[in-house]
Amino acid sequence: MKEYHAQPDSLAGKTILITGAGAGIGKTLALQCAEFGASVILLGKTVKKLELVYDQIEALGKQQAAILPLDLKGATEQHYIDLTDTIKREYGKLDGLVHNASQLGVLVPFAQIEKSIWDEVIQTNVTAQFLLTKALLPVLTLAEHATTIFTTSAVGNQGRAYWGAYSVSKFATEGMMQVLADEYENSTLRFNAINPGATRTAMRAAAYPAEDSTRLKTAEDIMPSYLYLLSDDSIEVTGQRINAQ
Repeated sequence: MKEYHAQPDSLAGKTILITGAGAGIGKTLALQCAEFGASVILLGKTVKKLELVYDQIEALGKQQAAILPLDLKGATEQHYIDLTDTIKREYGKLDGLVHNASQLGVLVPFAQIEKSIWDEVIQTNVTAQFLLTKALLPVLTLAEHATTIFTTSAVGNQGRAYWGAYSVSKFATEGMMQVLADEYENSTLRFNAINPGATRTAMRAAAYPAEDSTRLKTAEDIMPSYLYLLSDDSIEVTGQRINAQ
């Protein structure tokens, strides 16, 4: 899977929504999905960043992207319902959903976690993903083979001191994926989680400010696992936790 080579038209005809699409892994994945033929829906909170990604996709001369500005910290259930209605009206179905956006919070001892930070991390990393997935299930079922990718972490599989709210949120993410995979085992929907590993992103820099980032894999380096799970080559794969490195 880490060595997967997507074919030029492997995502042709597919509509894929990516959260946190304005930067980092989300931006790189959006460009890759467009390159391989998908219509990409860019969801994020910063319109300017999304517009820059949109322009880069336009420059590829591929399928036109769409921008959906939404702040996961403040979005209500109705926002996700309205978003689903828009996708159904404009595209008729949704083939892929990538939960890429995450909130790190603050790395401190458990006893020092402020409730406001806890609430923010859980809202973005768990509640928003629950509401978005729940709302989009009807349009995912309209696709011939639909895939949902959650983003997990090493600390979502083995708890680590000081990672508090973020670690707990990633345990919840993996649990959500497993519940959905089990419920939809005999359907056209599949649910998996990717652990990107140590990657050269702004979140990684915030967690490890003294680290030499040039020694890390880039977002481009870890794309094969994402492209594999988004393609029909993975239609038998569900309920898996996959390490991209």
